[in-house]
Amino acid sequence: MELLLDTEKRYSYADYLTWMDDKRRELVDGYIRMMSAPKAQHQEIIMNLSAKLYNIIERNRGGCKIYPVPFDVRLPKNGEREDNKIDTVVQPDICIVCNPAKIEERGCLGAPDFIAEIYSPSTIKYDLGEKFNLYEAVGVREYWVVLPAAVQVFILQSDGKYDKGTVYEDGKIPVHIFDGIEIEYSDIFKDILKL
Repeated sequence: MELLLDTEKRYSYADYLTWMDDKRRELVDGYIRMMSAPKAQHQEIIMNLSAKLYNIIERNRGGCKIYPVPFDVRLPKNGEREDNKIDTVVQPDICIVCNPAKIEERGCLGAPDFIAEIYSPSTIKYDLGEKFNLYEAVGVREYWVVLPAAVQVFILQSDGKYDKGTVYEDGKIPVHIFDGIEIEYSDIFKDILKL
């Protein structure tokens, strides 16, 4: 049976939990954002970058945890914790959470320290627009947008705003939430199928 939802209506996380179908969705300020099934290249980049970040965390014995999609990140406003009050839940391609108190059985409650979104033609405006503004507003310390030929990195500044961003097209990319740690650009795109 097809689940019919009104894209003009506002929903809560409590509503979101009742949608038992195979569609991928996010909620931003209560409004549904449909997500399409990712392509092979998209998933390969997620795996490559996740593996590198996981190894960094393991080597440094950090208290941080990495979570690839699908993984619900609930972003409450005004400290609300009740499911029926939370109206924003996203599924970043990759997130790192360094505060274990934010991790619950159903995902993350609060802003991750690091989020990476992998380029998709259907989501690039969303990733660099609405999600950029959302992640900045909730205090995600580091936000990466991985494009086909570049990685754009935004760092949250002391005024609560992201910097203008740095674009990497080769070389080493600093992972700012970890002091002195870098990822080789070519490792992110290693062995990616050209489809």
